[in-house]
Amino acid sequence: MVNSKIEVFCDGGSRGNPGPSAAGVVIKTTEGKILGEYCEYLGIKTNNYAEYWAVILALQKLHEMEIQKADFYLDSMLVVQQLCGVYKVKHPDMKLLFDKVQALIEGIDLSFTHVLRAKNTEADAMVNQCLDANV
Repeated sequence: MVNSKIEVFCDGGSRGNPGPSAAGVVIKTTEGKILGEYCEYLGIKTNNYAEYWAVILALQKLHEMEIQKADFYLDSMLVVQQLCGVYKVKHPDMKLLFDKVQALIEGIDLSFTHVLRAKNTEADAMVNQCLDANV
């Protein structure tokens, strides 16, 4: 179990929209030590689906690692605004993913922050590594 707050970098990508998609996650200490790098190939999905799935994958890993405090960083402004309650989730497929995130959030003290793509290069690299291996 990690007691201090950690940083979670999430990214999802689709080659085409929809197209072959993947989610990537990098979990680090605030000092920059990598605790885990994960990716998952998602098949033919939209970019927004992949972005949400990256958050879901990260939350699943946090539960496995028994991490209870995390700051999430995503380069999808839409997903951050939806998860923070600024925008409503209207699309039925995204609503299902949003609800899954809400269920996984329970028990974790977290925040969601939008960052520019240049600040999310490690998670982006995980996405591309996964896509290159599966497409």
